[in-house]
Amino acid sequence: MTTAVVGLGLIGGSLCKTIKKNTSHTVYGFDLDNTISTYALMDGGIDRILDDENISECDFILLCVYPKATVEFLKEKAPLIKKDAVVIDCGGVKKAICESCFEIANEHGFTFIGGHPMAGLHHSGYKNSTADLFIDASMILTPQSTDDIALLESVTLFVKSLGFSTVTVTTPDEHDTIIAFTSQLAHVVSNAYVKSPQAKAHKGFSAGSYKDMTRVARLNENMWTELFMENKEHLIFEIDHLIKSLNEYKEAMQNDDVDTLKALLKDGSDRKKSIDF
Repeated sequence: MTTAVVGLGLIGGSLCKTIKKNTSHTVYGFDLDNTISTYALMDGGIDRILDDENISECDFILLCVYPKATVEFLKEKAPLIKKDAVVIDCGGVKKAICESCFEIANEHGFTFIGGHPMAGLHHSGYKNSTADLFIDASMILTPQSTDDIALLESVTLFVKSLGFSTVTVTTPDEHDTIIAFTSQLAHVVSNAYVKSPQAKAHKGFSAGSYKDMTRVARLNENMWTELFMENKEHLIFEIDHLIKSLNEYKEAMQNDDVDTLKALLKDGSDRKKSIDF
């Protein structure tokens, strides 16, 4: 089997190294920055640099670039991809990608499946990639149809061979609805939280809760701006809901309403217990 990875940042680089470590696949890689592609080749992360001549050899193609770049790449390279190939993207939103990519794949006779590896670090780039990034992580897949059981089993086996412990199959819209809460809102809150005027004085006063709240505040603003804008309807809903909830705590304190504050805190604590499983 031959697998290509397009985009050799943290996720793409880690996929290359993981595939090399855990499978017998030949790995082709490509990055717009040719120095990164060359370094990955010298580093042993890939076996060959992907180009227009050898892309037709690939059984799996993993697209690890921004959503708009994913669609543009697939549109440009679709005529070169062989008919029985499976293309999986690794973007953080799915509807904006899948709507276009399903159509492109159908037109050219190969298979496109939306994907989202639920793993990452607060450091980016190939230099921070690792073969162990996906151990015990979850991979979300959004196929156009779930009718081809054999195909989904094949893709699931491939994904699990890379260390993922869970494979979740869903629709692009459900993915985007839930990911707005589980990932995107967390990045917004963390990024806004560190803008407090007290943030610079945290040393000596901060512990685990501060580290948990601020871990994802440092981010790639270019990528996350695109992800937020592509999923703004769902993310705005989550932000509005959070603002409403925060105002309830604020009003209880402003009104010296101890009973309401205590009830709000208990409700949140009970909610956390009920969703942890």
